[in-house]
Amino acid sequence: MSQRASALYPGLVAHRRTRPRAHALRYRIFMLLLDLDEGPALARGLRLFGFDAPGLTSFQTRDHGDGSDTPLKMQVERHLAEAGVEAGGAVRLLCMPRVLGGVFNPLSVYFCHRPDGALCAILYEVNNTFGDRHSYLIPVADDGPGGVVRQTADKVFFVSPFMDMDLTYAFKVRPPGPGGLAVSIDVADAGGPLLSASFVGQSRPLEDRHLLAAWLAHPWMTLGVMGAIHWEALKIWLKGERIRPRPQAPQNPVTLTPQARPLAA
Repeated sequence: MSQRASALYPGLVAHRRTRPRAHALRYRIFMLLLDLDEGPALARGLRLFGFDAPGLTSFQTRDHGDGSDTPLKMQVERHLAEAGVEAGGAVRLLCMPRVLGGVFNPLSVYFCHRPDGALCAILYEVNNTFGDRHSYLIPVADDGPGGVVRQTADKVFFVSPFMDMDLTYAFKVRPPGPGGLAVSIDVADAGGPLLSASFVGQSRPLEDRHLLAAWLAHPWMTLGVMGAIHWEALKIWLKGERIRPRPQAPQNPVTLTPQARPLAA
């Protein structure tokens, strides 16, 4: 049997806001890297993981994409085709799994490959606490030094009530590998950097013993993430940061960045 591409990534999330009021946080979570072709077989081979079914930890298709039961790989491949990105290989999703039936993913990352295994695009799927979801699709031309991918996108989707809309995201990604992965986002406005956020994780085989260890370390991860988001928001508000009005979510569920060129009609 070939080795699974799916894996667990326990790691550290860090946020640092530099202005107008400094604020920082760090907390530990674990994330799932799921090869979307492996999901059903994984669930059959694991007792502590369910795919579109209940489990101590589980993955539900409807938690992502358009919220339907349409296979996620099919949804992603449709977006890639609309952007004119040559794909056809594995699609691997980095996200937090459901824990005891609950989940909230501020950011999920899809690594999209060509048949030869080369990374061809990354899709960043963002959820806000108001129940909205939006994605940024960015092609990958070439990896940078050390296999690091650098990409940019203009913000079009409301996330934090303490951040303006006229912002730019700079993504720096070390794709999943045996040693681990890293995803960082630097947020800037016309005046310069405002905030940096990152996740750095170490790879663990997706096995029951590692799922159990991850759950024992973070038994209430979903509640912890939601609690941390609101607790940190309260602290930022108490520091005097004003709340921005919430605009309507974009009509198109996926933004094709300037690096992505849609197919000609």
